[in-house]
Amino acid sequence: MRFGGQFLTILTVKAGNAGQKTIAVNPKNTSQDCSNCGEKVKKELKIRTHSCPHCGIVIDRDLNAAINIKNRAVGPRRP
Repeated sequence: MRFGGQFLTILTVKAGNAGQKTIAVNPKNTSQDCSNCGEKVKKELKIRTHSCPHCGIVIDRDLNAAINIKNRAVGPRRP
C-alpha cells in the first residue's frame, strides 16, 4: 500500500470514529492556483507567500492551498 493511501485509510478511520468523513481530492496545483480568482500563479517551493497578480490577494502559500483543497472537497463558500 502506498504511503498516501495508507495515510488516507488511517485518516478515514479516525474521522469515522469522530463522526466525521474524509473526502479525497487531487492535490495537483493547490498551491499554484489562486484560491480567490482561480488563476494559476507559478512559484518555486521556496516562495512561501501566494501573491496573485490577477486579483491582488496576498496570503500564506499553505493557507491558499488549504482553501483550494477545501473547495475541491465541498465547493466554494457562497456569500
